[in-house]
Amino acid sequence: MSRLATPVIAILMTLYATTAHADVITDWNQNALEVLKAANMAGNPWSRAMAMVHVAMSDAVNSVQGRYTRYASAAPAAPNASAEAAAVSAARHVLIPLLPAQKAKIDEAYAESLSRIADGPAKTDGIVLGEQVAALIQSDRATDATSAPDTYRPLTSPGVWVPTQPPLFPQYAQAKPWGMKSADQFRPGPPPPLTSPVYARDYNETKELGGSKSAKRTQPQTDAVRFWTQSNFGPSWNEAARQLSAGKGLSLAENARLFALLNMGIANTFITDWDAKFHYNFWRPVTAIRNGDMDGNDATERDAGWTPLNVTPMHPEYPSQAAIQCGVAAGVLETVFGTGSVSPFTVTDTVDARLQRQFTSIGQMAEEHAMVRIWGGIHFRNTLEVSEQMGRKIAAHLISNYMTPVR
Repeated sequence: MSRLATPVIAILMTLYATTAHADVITDWNQNALEVLKAANMAGNPWSRAMAMVHVAMSDAVNSVQGRYTRYASAAPAAPNASAEAAAVSAARHVLIPLLPAQKAKIDEAYAESLSRIADGPAKTDGIVLGEQVAALIQSDRATDATSAPDTYRPLTSPGVWVPTQPPLFPQYAQAKPWGMKSADQFRPGPPPPLTSPVYARDYNETKELGGSKSAKRTQPQTDAVRFWTQSNFGPSWNEAARQLSAGKGLSLAENARLFALLNMGIANTFITDWDAKFHYNFWRPVTAIRNGDMDGNDATERDAGWTPLNVTPMHPEYPSQAAIQCGVAAGVLETVFGTGSVSPFTVTDTVDARLQRQFTSIGQMAEEHAMVRIWGGIHFRNTLEVSEQMGRKIAAHLISNYMTPVR
């Protein structure tokens, strides 16, 4: 065998591994990501749309197969319908009202999916069922107060959160989460006092590793910071789930459940994060470090000219949505794929496909996803630890109460 043939075969085997077990759930996970990207939708509206699509598909599949409980209990049972057609129809009928400008792209994918399903009464009934289920999910989320786009109000000092200013996202603090009683159900306790040893430890770690001119941060850490932008957070966890699912060969119903729980959890991270952020109103490292002489802690030395590697978000520091998302995603995925090593999987930048990160466990990806917030200079370690546990509690709650096995 030639030297050239070996890498070619390896690439083909990798492609086969990620596509061999593809089904309409993973197909429409990818379709949804593509139309949301085309629509330039991000943040909370993005996560809301992904959750709606996948909850609708899960309910549609289980209205036929009855493997797992349904989120909308009023969804009609249709055991003779095509589960695939129902899922495809549900996804389409959720996405078009959310993204009317993307209708042509959605319908093109819809036609392609339906062309692979045999014509007949089962297909016809599945299409009708999917539309009915989509309508139920749309009704459930019609007044959830989470569809408003992110809007930023300029601050007096660009990139610096000033705790005395009013919330930038007041609507999210009152939003309806997925499968939770309220946004504050898993609200953590307060951040450590400014005079505490924990705060001094975290202050100095972020100051040393997260500065724009840090001599302590390694090049691999800097590369990780550059990759983990907000636009890669949710898409990367969905991409990881697709590859892990393909490797394990999950069934249609198992995939429907997995992606519904994953995206419900991710959607909840925005809602619960905004609730806690504006409850505690804790300052960001850039403000803290520039005012280190005002915190009453002798172990924190002020640096008036300190700047972080990342641009500081214009909302409070505690908790961290990124770390809550790590906890949620890892909590959901580890219940299916385990906490140990898995076959290597790769996540790709949504803008530049040449930028990738490879991992050999779910925990490894979660740790890097969280740590970049220290290396980028916009969070403290205690915040990340508390936030990850907050996410894991949300995941455990969803897993215990939604899409539970019926048989």
